[in-house]
Amino acid sequence: MNECLLSVQDAEAAVPVHHQSRAWCWCMCLGLALMLSGVVIGGVYLYRLYSNPGQVFVCGMRYQEEDFMIRDNDEAELLPEDYPLLEERVQVLEREQVELINVPVPEFEDGDPADIVHDFQRRLTAYLDLSLNKCYVIPLNTSIVMPPRDLLELLINIKAGTYLPQSHLLHEEMMVTERLGHVDQLGHFIYNLCRGKDTFKLQRRDRILGMQKREALNCLKIRHFESSFVVETKICEA
Repeated sequence: MNECLLSVQDAEAAVPVHHQSRAWCWCMCLGLALMLSGVVIGGVYLYRLYSNPGQVFVCGMRYQEEDFMIRDNDEAELLPEDYPLLEERVQVLEREQVELINVPVPEFEDGDPADIVHDFQRRLTAYLDLSLNKCYVIPLNTSIVMPPRDLLELLINIKAGTYLPQSHLLHEEMMVTERLGHVDQLGHFIYNLCRGKDTFKLQRRDRILGMQKREALNCLKIRHFESSFVVETKICEA
């Protein structure tokens, strides 16, 4: 009789142990599921952040140097084929508010190949001179550079043939002011462009007091377009 009582008691004691084991198993499975979902969501986010090519265009624009007036599209005439043709690769990341521009080795002798980043969230522009492997950073000039959505619309119209890819040439001149020791605080895209390279801060020349036109300068020229006209960006060191 005592043996039977012990057996019943042992069976009753085993029931809560069995339930505890099942509850622990469910908690472990739920935890693993949450971890896996976090890994998947994080992987998708990183993929979209670092691997999403966005909208990419390879296009060209003809321009004339002597014309500094922006003409209406209705009045514009096709420029002859002997006018300079500027070609570049443009990548628009509308969600990240970033424009990536690659200017290959130009046909004219006084131009330099470059990679350009316009980061509208950071309000910064970075130029990488591919010949010298030097990086230059300056506040974004929103009076010249189109926002990503507007630039994307322009490039789509150029590709569709509804906009004539021709323009005038606008000049801007910048001076190297100081060297930047750290680029990791300039945002992901500029960091990727400039890391491991000599990086310098720029200032527009017309804002530097005492700068004379006759001073001897060492300059590079980058001709590119991020709007409906071509820009010649001259970067100079004293």
